[in-house]
Amino acid sequence: MKIALMDSGIGLLAAAAALRRLRPDADLVLSSAPASMPWGPRTPQYVTEHALACAKAAAAERPDALIVACNTASVHALPALRQHLEPDIPVIGTVPAVKPAAAAGGPVAIWATPATTGSDYQRALIAEFADGVRVTEVACPGLADALQDADDAAIDAAIASAAQHTPGDVRSVVLGCTHYELVTDRIRAAVQPPTAPEIVMYGSADAVAAQALRRIGATPAPDAEPTGGLTVLLNGRPEPLEAAALAYAEGRELAGAAATH
Repeated sequence: MKIALMDSGIGLLAAAAALRRLRPDADLVLSSAPASMPWGPRTPQYVTEHALACAKAAAAERPDALIVACNTASVHALPALRQHLEPDIPVIGTVPAVKPAAAAGGPVAIWATPATTGSDYQRALIAEFADGVRVTEVACPGLADALQDADDAAIDAAIASAAQHTPGDVRSVVLGCTHYELVTDRIRAAVQPPTAPEIVMYGSADAVAAQALRRIGATPAPDAEPTGGLTVLLNGRPEPLEAAALAYAEGRELAGAAATH
């Protein structure tokens, strides 16, 4: 079993680590294009062009499925990716977890890139799944870039700024950019009032990993022999895992599993 994931940068680590936990025997292909970052503020045409390049590089490894582990690419490039790859390779997009967060009751905050915040796409998700629930859209300028660079000071500053724009009574936070899931605990700590019940964080990694397995007719087997390999493609070329990836638990988890066989 081989599953590919694509993103502009290291935002794909969370879904890749979730897949590794569900199927330690699956081979993973991580295809990203850090030279083309950031995708968030770019035109749909730019995003689609670079997402297709990532997807084609991943498809050359003959995966059983491709996860688009990027919210921006899922918004702008999913139709083109599916047209190019399906039905040979199922393509699974990433959708912010607005539905389960709203179903659990509000108030809800959605942290996302400035380009996604207030977009027609995000507003449509809110209208469809969070009708009657108070939702606050929180733009997080600079956070994805800081995470991509593993710049701790910049990460802390971006999180602190976004936390100031997050209402103090929210019960859950939707992480609307896959990069943000790499610092879920740090975001929770920044928005958590000292005496309130623990704020629930909603990412997409676990759901998208499970969906990829369903699409190829596989089931979770967390106790399987950890034989899965790891192939990293940066800008279409085989490379080691980026140094910045090792700053995060998910990156270290993937690197450690790959080094054992």
